[in-house]
Amino acid sequence: MLANDQESLVDTGRIYVKAGDGGNGSVSFRREKYIPYGGPDGGDGGRGGHVFLRASNSINTLYGFKHKKRFLAQSGESGQGSNMAGKKGKDLVIRVPVGTIAYNADSGEIIADLCNPGQTIVIARGGKGGRGNARFVSSTNQAPKAAENGEPGEELFVNLELKILADVALVGFPNVGKSTLISTISNARPKIANYHFTTLSPNLGVVMVSDSQGYIVADVPGLIKGAHEGIGLGHTFLRHIERCKTIVHLLDISESEERDFIQDYIDIRYELEFYKRELADKPEIVVANKCDLITQAERQKRLQLFKESTGKEIIPVSAATHEGTQALKEVIWRTIEGDSSYLSSMKGDEDTPLPQVEPVVLTAPYPEDFRVEKDSSGRYVVLGPAVDFYVRKIRAFKYRDRFIMDKLEKGGLSSKLRDAGIMEGDTVVIDDREYVFRE
Repeated sequence: MLANDQESLVDTGRIYVKAGDGGNGSVSFRREKYIPYGGPDGGDGGRGGHVFLRASNSINTLYGFKHKKRFLAQSGESGQGSNMAGKKGKDLVIRVPVGTIAYNADSGEIIADLCNPGQTIVIARGGKGGRGNARFVSSTNQAPKAAENGEPGEELFVNLELKILADVALVGFPNVGKSTLISTISNARPKIANYHFTTLSPNLGVVMVSDSQGYIVADVPGLIKGAHEGIGLGHTFLRHIERCKTIVHLLDISESEERDFIQDYIDIRYELEFYKRELADKPEIVVANKCDLITQAERQKRLQLFKESTGKEIIPVSAATHEGTQALKEVIWRTIEGDSSYLSSMKGDEDTPLPQVEPVVLTAPYPEDFRVEKDSSGRYVVLGPAVDFYVRKIRAFKYRDRFIMDKLEKGGLSSKLRDAGIMEGDTVVIDDREYVFRE
């Protein structure tokens, strides 16, 4: 799922996340022997599960999000009698590669920049559980028959972007065998074909040298002369190499493309130096590929000629037959070992404690935050934030209507109805339910 974007060279994904809703509070009364009318004992609902993003060393691309795009945390359970609170919903942890940036898909705002292994950020908070009727006891209401519904969990679409960061850049002219080599030494499975610019976007692979140690290698688009001037993939190619720690120069010692392999090395060095001197100063490993296509005697002759011409050591391999590839993996490892950017461990970031996060709690509007409108049928319709809040929030069975009206009355319901011209016997509409107005 690597983006075929020559400017950004990023791995991208888009997901939908939904935190769990809070459980509903319970309306319940004690039922004990010899106490037929016990007090209220409805328990609170449990909070909904949060959704977290966690930076992990165990994955290195966003490819998995191409197939799984919806992530739903568990909702809280409803409260029960005997003051039993509902169980909270299980939190959901979504693992992403280190270096992932998460954006709110609607606003474009950065939600999280996960640059350290184990770093964990909440991106959707679960809803708070509703209060049971035991919480509503007062001096004037000893037997409340109302409870609260749980708050809804947050939901949003999230765009994920991973800047491609590799420890090793595999460079070389087209058709020297970079894609074959990376498929041989790593878990990458690039498309391989015998024509120029087969690779138009980077192929990333994780190379494991033991059960717990490894590094990331990137096969980046083929280089051509004039790259430092922006020719071909030019600056895109060279800009990517800037982020790598070590450069592996892959040369075709068989000269199957009728290019001089020593001149290829000189040309690559030239492009690196003229684009930015720091690139030429990076640690480098020179590799002679396609050794299987020439005789042993010719191989030794060319290896010696390269050393005499450049003063550099060169490692002979055959990506096609796997000859020398294990030794190459070890040489690369010894070169980058100790650098903080390599995947020092494929474990160790999964047990990071989740941060403490407050659940979603919707703020109650002012009681008077509603209005009265007269519709075409002559009915007086009560609507506004206060109505919406209490209609959604209150859970009171057959006493629900009275409970909501009592709340609105504190905001001046009767007064606002009279100001709108209501008369005895006129119809009032609240949440699509009709009532008859009586003084």
